[in-house]
Amino acid sequence: MSIVAVKIKVMPTSPETDLKKLEKNIQETLKENSVKNPQFEIEPIAFGLKALIVMFGWPEKQELESLEENLSKIENVSSIKIIDIRRAIG
Repeated sequence: MSIVAVKIKVMPTSPETDLKKLEKNIQETLKENSVKNPQFEIEPIAFGLKALIVMFGWPEKQELESLEENLSKIENVSSIKIIDIRRAIG
């Protein structure tokens, strides 16, 4: 089975959002969806607003829609956007 590398941009609701707490909540949701070893980066946007960039491996044949829905339900998440997806192994 092939694995794809997925990169998602998570926008918080405001610049005052605690990104460490948001990252922890995202990690819990990813763990519930069987994602292992996600990596996080912080990307400055504008006027103090920062996005979380989440990178992880995902089975190619598995749909991402349910994961996107679960991530968008997290408190203080304004939007979720897949910014990159490519075959990693296979």
